[in-house]
Amino acid sequence: MSSSFFMLLFLSFSIFFSIHIFSLPIPLLIPIEKDPITLQHTTTISQGTPLTTIKLLFDLGSSFSWIDCSNKNPNSTSYRPIPCNSSLCKSLNYFSLPCSSNHTCSLFPENPLTRKATIAESFRDSLSLPTTNGRNPGQLALISDFIFSCSSQPQLLLGLPEGVSGLLALGRSNFSLPAQVSNAFTLPYLFTLCLSSSPSAPGVAFFGTRGPYVFHPETDLSNSLIHTPLLLNPVSNTVITYNGRPSDEYFIGVRTVKVNGKPVKLNGKLLTVDENGFGGTKISTVLPYTTMETSIYKAFTEAFTREAAKLNLRVTKNPVKPFSVCFSLDDVGSTRVGPAVPTVDFVMEKDDVYWRMFGVNLMVRMVGDEEEDHMWCLGFVDGGTNPRTSIVIGGHQMEDNLLQFDLRLKRFGFSSSLLIKQTSCGNFNFTIESNLNW
Repeated sequence: MSSSFFMLLFLSFSIFFSIHIFSLPIPLLIPIEKDPITLQHTTTISQGTPLTTIKLLFDLGSSFSWIDCSNKNPNSTSYRPIPCNSSLCKSLNYFSLPCSSNHTCSLFPENPLTRKATIAESFRDSLSLPTTNGRNPGQLALISDFIFSCSSQPQLLLGLPEGVSGLLALGRSNFSLPAQVSNAFTLPYLFTLCLSSSPSAPGVAFFGTRGPYVFHPETDLSNSLIHTPLLLNPVSNTVITYNGRPSDEYFIGVRTVKVNGKPVKLNGKLLTVDENGFGGTKISTVLPYTTMETSIYKAFTEAFTREAAKLNLRVTKNPVKPFSVCFSLDDVGSTRVGPAVPTVDFVMEKDDVYWRMFGVNLMVRMVGDEEEDHMWCLGFVDGGTNPRTSIVIGGHQMEDNLLQFDLRLKRFGFSSSLLIKQTSCGNFNFTIESNLNW
């Protein structure tokens, strides 16, 4: 059964069980699926009155959600444009533009892949998300005034997965999904993310709860997190410059990187964000693989190669792009946490606060035309000599890890691979319970 078919079935049953849609201060969730072509992560939401489903790109770094106007619910009775002289438009002051010809508050939605932006009108409409007790989804809860923007420029969809009609924003702004959920239901301002590595088994994001997070086989992961501060980049990295506005992306304080417990010699200045917003480490669901500034990447891959040689792993002469370090498939053993390769630690503010990655999150299997071309490649990419952000942790490194973004406490929680606990992000039970037990 394909993941897309599963998502449609899940939402259909959600709507069936939720004829009486309600608004209560209880946690919510959304399923997240992995696109097998682009390797990006998407979700499907229920929007408008009556409800229609829309597939959106799941983006940690964006400030507000947008959809393609051709996919907007044309008959929604809850649709309301935001007037440009309204207090709500004024509250969007960093993002809003001068009045449009029809006096609607205008915004500048962006495509995070192509880095293109266009003018779009803003509106409010209902958004319905499943409630949860941490074990199953339940009835739909209603946000009656969710803020969207609507673009009529099809080029804004370029590079997005097939069937995607816009973007669901999870950034640090007051207009992202986590902020609007928190405000609408008086829930804690946080969300917890679990990206699945499998296109056929959706992952999940929880909103407004610190647990439980129960995955098959009855494993509650809410006490599995290590915490580190969420850092604020003082300068926004949007296509359109908003003077004085900090970035809505999520940065963490990686102080050093270790391979098999041994520190990699790096330029420490690159690991901190300067006054112009350059440097540091951020987390991205848009990039499929972690990127590193060239000098960091060179030092890291050399250290990894040295440690791999101790395991009798030799680098192949013909790596597969975009990677530069690959090993013959036959040379690499297997473990419960993936290929048998050196571990990698992203060390935070203290030596005992580190995000450990095993082979399953480090290596990418590449299949060539001939059997001898089958390889395991180190899933990190050279990010260039002068990137805005020195390390961008991508989707592959996040998969099957539990990640919590706590905006109220300003901290980031992370597990290591859930395979250690004999579960995965694809093991959440999406069987709908009409009467949840709390």
